[in-house]
Amino acid sequence: MAVVLFDGVAYGMLLFLMAVGLSVTMGLMNFVNLAHGSFAMAGGYAAAVLMNAHGVGFGLALLAAFVASALLGAVLEWLLYRRLYRAHPLDQVLLSIGLVFVSIAAFTWFFGPTLQPFTLPGWLQGQVAIAGVGVGRYRLFLIGCGLAVLAALLLALGRTRYGAMVRAAVDNQRVAAGTGIHVQRLFLLTFSLGCGLAGLGGALSLGVLGLEPGFALKYLVYFLLVVCVGGAGTITGPFAAALLVGIVDVAGKYYLPQTGAFLIYGVMIVMLLLRPHGLVVRKGVTA
Repeated sequence: MAVVLFDGVAYGMLLFLMAVGLSVTMGLMNFVNLAHGSFAMAGGYAAAVLMNAHGVGFGLALLAAFVASALLGAVLEWLLYRRLYRAHPLDQVLLSIGLVFVSIAAFTWFFGPTLQPFTLPGWLQGQVAIAGVGVGRYRLFLIGCGLAVLAALLLALGRTRYGAMVRAAVDNQRVAAGTGIHVQRLFLLTFSLGCGLAGLGGALSLGVLGLEPGFALKYLVYFLLVVCVGGAGTITGPFAAALLVGIVDVAGKYYLPQTGAFLIYGVMIVMLLLRPHGLVVRKGVTA
């Protein structure tokens, strides 16, 4: 039981790392970005190529994945996304889901349809004993990364001038611009941050989920579940929802493998019925 719980928490941390950027763009920037998984995939491929073809270390590959996805997000925000910030949500959905299929075709063309090879560095292989229970070092590393990102985001968005400007721009762009805030530049930075976090999660998923061109579409539902159940525009909400999704999914596969994905979807439906605005409701939203 302890091993299943630990693996579920580690899986949940990975989902949080990949999905929290979507919570930022959907909740804080009011943009329905279904292409979020494509940025995670881009980061994963960047890390895989650097490690497999150029011998780059795992730590540097993770940093490169974050930077590559953030830069890709900045370019697409400047070229495409900013033109639809005030558009109908259906227009946003059509643009972003179109980018998903374009990215799948592009990555299939360049890298082929097969899984990317990946070998964990020696210091992340094997297990360590915690309270008499053997736990994987890599999963322990995922938990540490998730907690570090959670703390950094809570500090950045809740205790800094940057976070205050983001909240002001979301509440009223015109008033925020009138106070001297460069709203477009702020949104560019925020969108890039969300994409960079997705890329970091995509790189970390190499050792757990594997990476192939269908990744962006395959895990899209999980990203949406985490954000919708947790509460878009919050950080602690998706964190709690990701842990819930991870534990239920791993426990279901371990104890009730015959149910497939039914268990996780059933639990999420119940959660949405009980808390339609999410586990954590952003200020200004009536629960």
